[in-house]
Amino acid sequence: MISIQKIFLGVILGSLILIFAATRLLSPSEIVSASPEKNIEIPSNINLSSNETTYFCTISSRYPVEIQHWCELIIKNAETYSIEPNLIAAVMLQESGGNKNAYSNSGAVGLMQIMPKDGIAENFMCINGPCFSNRPTMEELFNPEFNIEYGSRMLNNLYGKYGNWRDTLRAYGPMDVGYQYADIVLSIFENYQ
Repeated sequence: MISIQKIFLGVILGSLILIFAATRLLSPSEIVSASPEKNIEIPSNINLSSNETTYFCTISSRYPVEIQHWCELIIKNAETYSIEPNLIAAVMLQESGGNKNAYSNSGAVGLMQIMPKDGIAENFMCINGPCFSNRPTMEELFNPEFNIEYGSRMLNNLYGKYGNWRDTLRAYGPMDVGYQYADIVLSIFENYQ
């Protein structure tokens, strides 16, 4: 599990490299290969020998800090599920505003507002029984790493089914609003580029 300290450290290191690149006007290839040999001073308390992958924040800087805070997890899942990172950020902004403890009146949980199998959502009945019986628990979904991964996987699976983002987001969002939810998220996506 990625600790908040490691996320913070990744954001700080990424910011330092971007600031250095901006002040030196490096080319993109120089930024990618930036290292101590390129005169970037890396603080001594950063362990670069870790086996964990570091993700540099590539979501738009126009997203609020509450979304930027989750950048490393957004980028990781965007790469895993082949989704534009800014689209995951747009869903998160619409769903929870970046609040990992978000809990909706309908029972949706966490950053990506996933319906769990327990809590209020347990009472939603479909033709064959409880609608969300195959979903994770609230406890699992309040874990930001799990929540973003699960939400990203849902988006990927829905895109595989529908083949376009408007229909995908319609299926991801509330059932009773038609394309309104999809259009809001796509508007956020476009306006936050």
